Amino acid sequence: MPLPDAQMLFAVIDGTWPATAKTALGPWTIRLDPSDSSRVSAATAEQAITDADVPQAEMAMRTAGQIPLFMIREGDDTLDALLAARGYLIKDPVRLYAALVADIATQRPPPVTTFDVWPPLAVQNEIWAMGGLGAARLAIMQRAPHPKTTILGRMNDRPAGTVFVGTAGTCAMIHALEIAKPHRRQGLAKYMMRAAAFWAQAQGMDFLTLATTQANKGANALYASLGMTVVGHYHYRILPGGNL
Repeated sequence: MPLPDAQMLFAVIDGTWPATAKTALGPWTIRLDPSDSSRVSAATAEQAITDADVPQAEMAMRTAGQIPLFMIREGDDTLDALLAARGYLIKDPVRLYAALVADIATQRPPPVTTFDVWPPLAVQNEIWAMGGLGAARLAIMQRAPHPKTTILGRMNDRPAGTVFVGTAGTCAMIHALEIAKPHRRQGLAKYMMRAAAFWAQAQGMDFLTLATTQANKGANALYASLGMTVVGHYHYRILPGGNL
C-alpha cells in the first residue's frame, strides 16, 4: 500500500488540527486562529498567484489581528519567490512523515506506561503548558472531529508525557507530542508513538502521519528510528519582526 503524499497530508493537517475560521478569499484559503500555531494561522494559495493578489491575503489577516503568514507547499514556487521579493523570510521548514500503522503497531508498550485518554486530564494540560502549549492550542484539539484521543505517558511512576492524535480519512496524525523534561531520553516518546499506532489501528486507520520542523533533531531521529518515511516538505513565509 503506497504511503500518502504531501498533498493528502495537507488535507489531514486541516482535518485534525482545525483553525477557528477557514474561508476562501479569491485565490486564497485564509486560516484564522488565536493560538500561535502556524498550521492554523497561515494562508495558502489554491490557484495561480500574481503579486497583485498578495495584499488581499495580507489585509484579511491583518484585519483579524493576525500577522501575515503564508504556507509554502510543494509547487508554490511562484508564491515563494513573490513573498521573498516582498521581504518575507522563511520560517520553520517542516518535514511530513508517514508510515503504515501496522509497521508501527508491532510491540505494545510496557504495562502502565501509556493510556488512551479523552478528554485529556489536567496533568496532561500541565505537561503541555510546561512545553509552551496553552489554552488556545487545547481548544484546537477540542474542535477536531472524532475519532480522536490523547496518549498519556508514564515514566518512573509519574505522568511524564502527552500527545494528541486526530484522524482524517485513512490517516491518524500526531500533534503536540510533549515529554516533561525530567523524563526525556528514556524511551517514553517511542512507547507513546507505538500506543498511538495501536489506537489508530483500532479505529481502522491505515497510516500514522505527522509534521515536524527540520530543526527538531530529536523528533526527526525518533521518527526515523520508528521507520517512518519523509513524504513531503513545506515551510512558511513571514515578514521580519512579525509586524501586523
